[in-house]
Amino acid sequence: MKKEYFPKEIEFYVQKKWEHEKTFDVIENYNKKKFYCLSMLPYPSGKLHMGHVRNYTIGDVIARYQRMLGKNVLHPIGWDAFGLPAEIAAHNHNISPNIWTKNNILYMKKQLQLLGFSFNWDREITTCDPNYYRWEQWFFLKLYKLGLAYKKNDIVNWCNTDKTILANEQVINKCCWRCNSIVTKKQVQQWFLKITNYAEELLNNLKFLHGWPKKVKNMQKNWIGQIKGIEVIFKIYNINYKFSVFIEKKDYYIINNISFIKILYSHSICKKFINNQKIKKFINKYSSALYLENNNFQFNKIKYINSELFAYNTFLKKKIPIIIVNYLSNYSNIKATISNPQYNKKDCDFIHEYNMSIISKNKILNLSNNIKNNHELIIKSLILKKKAFYKKFFNLKDWSISRQRIWGTPIPIIITKDKQYIPLKQKNLPFVFPEKFFNTNIKDNYSEKIKNNLDWFKYNNNGVIGQLETDTFDTFIESSWYYARYTCTNEKNRMINKKQAQYWLPIDQYIGGIEHATMHLIYFRFFHKLMRDIGLLNTNEPVKNLLCQGMVLANSYYYIDKKKKYHWVKEKNVFFDKKNNIFIDKKGRKLINNGMIKMSKSKNNGINPQKIIEKYGADSLRLFIMFAAPPTIDLEWQETGIKGMYRFLNKLWIFIYEYKKLFDNYQKLKNNKLFFHNTKQLVIQDYINKTITKVTNIFEHNQSFNTAISSIMILFNKIRKYKIFNDIDHTIIFNGILSILKMLYPFTPHICFVLWKYMGNKNDIDYESWPLIIKIDTKKINNKFNIVIQINGKKKYILSILDKYKDQQNYIKKYVLSHNKISKLLINVEIIKIIYIPQKIFNIVTTIKT
Repeated sequence: MKKEYFPKEIEFYVQKKWEHEKTFDVIENYNKKKFYCLSMLPYPSGKLHMGHVRNYTIGDVIARYQRMLGKNVLHPIGWDAFGLPAEIAAHNHNISPNIWTKNNILYMKKQLQLLGFSFNWDREITTCDPNYYRWEQWFFLKLYKLGLAYKKNDIVNWCNTDKTILANEQVINKCCWRCNSIVTKKQVQQWFLKITNYAEELLNNLKFLHGWPKKVKNMQKNWIGQIKGIEVIFKIYNINYKFSVFIEKKDYYIINNISFIKILYSHSICKKFINNQKIKKFINKYSSALYLENNNFQFNKIKYINSELFAYNTFLKKKIPIIIVNYLSNYSNIKATISNPQYNKKDCDFIHEYNMSIISKNKILNLSNNIKNNHELIIKSLILKKKAFYKKFFNLKDWSISRQRIWGTPIPIIITKDKQYIPLKQKNLPFVFPEKFFNTNIKDNYSEKIKNNLDWFKYNNNGVIGQLETDTFDTFIESSWYYARYTCTNEKNRMINKKQAQYWLPIDQYIGGIEHATMHLIYFRFFHKLMRDIGLLNTNEPVKNLLCQGMVLANSYYYIDKKKKYHWVKEKNVFFDKKNNIFIDKKGRKLINNGMIKMSKSKNNGINPQKIIEKYGADSLRLFIMFAAPPTIDLEWQETGIKGMYRFLNKLWIFIYEYKKLFDNYQKLKNNKLFFHNTKQLVIQDYINKTITKVTNIFEHNQSFNTAISSIMILFNKIRKYKIFNDIDHTIIFNGILSILKMLYPFTPHICFVLWKYMGNKNDIDYESWPLIIKIDTKKINNKFNIVIQINGKKKYILSILDKYKDQQNYIKKYVLSHNKISKLLINVEIIKIIYIPQKIFNIVTTIKT
């Protein structure tokens, strides 16, 4: 071992050793407790960014800790390789998206390996590999056979920039989740998955996800949505046609006082029983795809028209007008509901505006007690007589999975001339687009490629001739089941090896961004239940514990040109003009400091991890990432923080290098029982024990790793300053160093690997167990605690008191008041009262003596 710390040398050496010995490869071991640690798989964009580094460092720290507990740890990695960004990037670089993606994966894999993550690379998954997505196609055909996948003509979200359909979950604030352009509506034929069939289970099972952040569960709860009520059976007056009207629970009180029924323009009544041309014109206007596309489903004002029909209920025994509206509810399955303008201001305004004399125009009134008390009896009677039924509606819509791109999983369906959908045979899977489809006419967009290759899409399926489906799957499908495939990547005959999956699942720790709460984190819960119901899995949920890491922020600067265009400037090109107290760039242009924002290419405030590794080493970067902020909080990037971590590791290296002689002393004593001769030895051992306990509790409970690292650093400083006088001192410090290396190992594995060997250990630290506490008699230690002494709420002094008196308030009171430093402050004052917060604050409230 060299005297100087050269991270680049030792990290290269250690990583090669891990690679050669396949240190982190695992198989099922039924004699060991398993732990499945997984970070959301990366998209191979070409370069690693600090968001990746943070996500995978957190996962690696947890995985390494769990291995030290003796568990069989699965910690895999793969690539979410399909998608529009690769297609666009390949188009811009005039190469195939296949080549573009594979090159990016090779480059990013090297970057990940530089950070020393303990991934099981033998289980690596690439979602654009036909051997992977063939099972996705197989699964889709199973769902199609069960009626859980279907195609229909529908109004969808359309991104004009990316030229593709978006699922509802991919529209954020009316904009595309990827490019942020305004989303419009478009009517097209598309494929759906019936996620609505699982809405209730997805909602109800949230209460079992005890290890999930409350915020994520609330986001899913709100997205899935649920309203409860009853559906009451009505019929059209003088026509033998029955229909259901939904009454939400909060509106039960007006069931005996219904003024009118509202039905949506798309209700079956509108199609069957409306003859009036004016009313038909109203219905046709709002039913037209052109109107819906142009208005983007955003109705600025609800429009009404009288249908001239009445509803009748044999129990309520009254004729009720039916009104047609252009908008009824965000819950799209609700087609009819009730209203009473006396209790609803919007409906009151509407009947006055449209001068509907058939409806009472009374002012809004308070409910009478009679009505309040009656409605429950009416509802119970309706339910008993089967004139009404309890009903729930969910906000969740079926998942739109058709995408108009070539770089995705082809949908394995043949469309015949008479528009029949014929599934491909399993023997014909995987259905793969030919290579020429990607390599020829690269500059053609999706529509042009389809148009120019329609002949290829003709297909003969056992005598059935048709055109192959040209849409591909939403890439969220690939990331909805990859975690299960990691358990059995060598399985060639089945989508999932049930026995292997049963051993590893559910995931014990999942790490990823909270931005996926209502997309990926709902989709993969849905897919898990689908795989369970088809018989591939046994568990109900895919993940026990979820950690959503915060973003990585960095300073950002920009200037605005004469055309009011923003130009973002890298921080290294920013200078501070002290004379004018402003930021400027190299050309002297005044810059605006935009503060700490999320690192991104567009804002020119990203940091290249590889350059940081070359400068300070992977261990310093890992340690800073884990020390700068708790994992769930946004992290503010500061290179001074990296320097601080590098200095700490350098001190650790030098200290252990100079303590090589400890090994010889320890060898002489290792067979002897450790006896503590004095309080000083007991105190340092007690501090080592307390640090191990604290760090262990952090790993097991709150995961505030920054506090754990701080505690280890403080312990190291105490050990560094400890004066050694005899062999017992040598042994305590030697064991203390070993404990520090073990606790630091999950964070900084390379330096710990080398220093562990240098300390004389024959085995590698990768196979070591978590440090144990050496029991001591703490009664012999005169431990103390500090109390802040206040007078009238103002801090005056800090007193140290022996632990043995911590529960003796009378003693503490006498001790404080008689203390020389305190008693001087109480001359000529009268003590009114004393407020004591145990082991923290002793506040003396006084007044001047009169």
